[in-house]
Amino acid sequence: MDTFMIPLIVGVVVLFVTFLSVISRYRKCSSDQILVIYGNVGKGQSSKCIHGGAAFIWPIIQDYKYLSLRPMQITIPLDNALSKQNIRISIPSIFTIGISTDAIKVQAAAERILELSQKEIEGTAKEIILGQLRQVVTTMDIEEINADRDVFLRNITANVETELEKIGLRLLNVNITDITDESGYLEALGKKAAAEAINQAKIQVAEKDRDGAIGEANARQAQRIQVASANAEAVKGENVAQITIANSTSDMRQRKAEAEKTAVASEKVQTAKALEEAYKAEKIAEDARAEKERATQTADIVVDTEIQKKKIEIEADAQAEKYRREAKGQADAIFLKMEAEARGINEILTKQADGFKKLVEAAGNDPTKAATLLIVDKLPELVKTQVEAIKNLKIDKVVVWDNASGNGKGQSSTANFLSSLIGSVPPLQNLFSMAGMQLPDMLGKPLQNVEEATLASASVSEHKKK
Repeated sequence: MDTFMIPLIVGVVVLFVTFLSVISRYRKCSSDQILVIYGNVGKGQSSKCIHGGAAFIWPIIQDYKYLSLRPMQITIPLDNALSKQNIRISIPSIFTIGISTDAIKVQAAAERILELSQKEIEGTAKEIILGQLRQVVTTMDIEEINADRDVFLRNITANVETELEKIGLRLLNVNITDITDESGYLEALGKKAAAEAINQAKIQVAEKDRDGAIGEANARQAQRIQVASANAEAVKGENVAQITIANSTSDMRQRKAEAEKTAVASEKVQTAKALEEAYKAEKIAEDARAEKERATQTADIVVDTEIQKKKIEIEADAQAEKYRREAKGQADAIFLKMEAEARGINEILTKQADGFKKLVEAAGNDPTKAATLLIVDKLPELVKTQVEAIKNLKIDKVVVWDNASGNGKGQSSTANFLSSLIGSVPPLQNLFSMAGMQLPDMLGKPLQNVEEATLASASVSEHKKK
């Protein structure tokens, strides 16, 4: 028994849940709403719209939304709209719109504004109405807009409703609150109408006064002669006719003058505004052009100056670097030359010092003997120097007249001449003395005077003769 009841209970629960699901997906639509079913609705349609009914919404493959049919009031503050006469006017108005119930237009609303809020729908409709309202104003004169409101409203309805139907909306009502213009044209028309009414009232008053005067004259006429009455009636008729003609002519001239004055004033105002805007635009363009030229010239001058400055700086840096490198090269060359010369001199002096040291060591560390060795080594050069002193003397012929008288010392004249000639040669001992040195004894002792030298020379000569 329990096993049989469990499937039954499960089946009842499933049926109940299914029933509840079906009921929850069944949607009704009130009379002031449009039920829009979208998703897979069949027949290639993007949505299905239902007004005043109900429908089952399939789960997963379908969904739904409502469109409200309640009226929406939109305030349209139309300002500075250009009329056919090129006069700008302002027409504040209130438009009442709502979603259309026509099948085709409802379908358009479902496709265009289903996901929009009421505020967004009103904004879209406001832009459409403003554009069409301006277009209607440009096709009508101010007199037509102001005087014949029915025609104006029909034109608005025709233009606006056509555009609103494209997004599924319908124009329900239009309320024009006031019409004004910035040039005062409508005010002038109002003054004109008021003046005409006043003139008409004055005419009627005059006619009533005239009727009273006529009645009075008629009463008096009964007391006068019939002829006088007839003449008076004829004159009165002529006067009335002339007054009527004069009034009509005056009224015509007045209306014509006012119309011409209004037209001329409006034309001058518009011309002046156009010229003012043109002058402002030209001034702005000229200022922009002047600023551009000023900026261009400034940029050219600054750029050229910067380029020249950089060029001069680079050339100066390059020249300075060249001079620095040349000076450094010369200084390095001089330093290397002087360093090489110093090394050479140092090497020479070092070698000489080493040689002197070895020479002194060879002389038994006796400086005197070492000096003697150096002098002996340089003796040929010293002798050569002495000989060089009289080497270049050119004596072609020497004639000596010797009378054998002598000089009282037993020397002949010839001996005296040779003695004088030899004495002109600097002796070695004198050279050594001038250098602060002493000639070694092995090279001979110094002679005491010239006479000894002369005798020594004479002895040498005699020895050679022998």
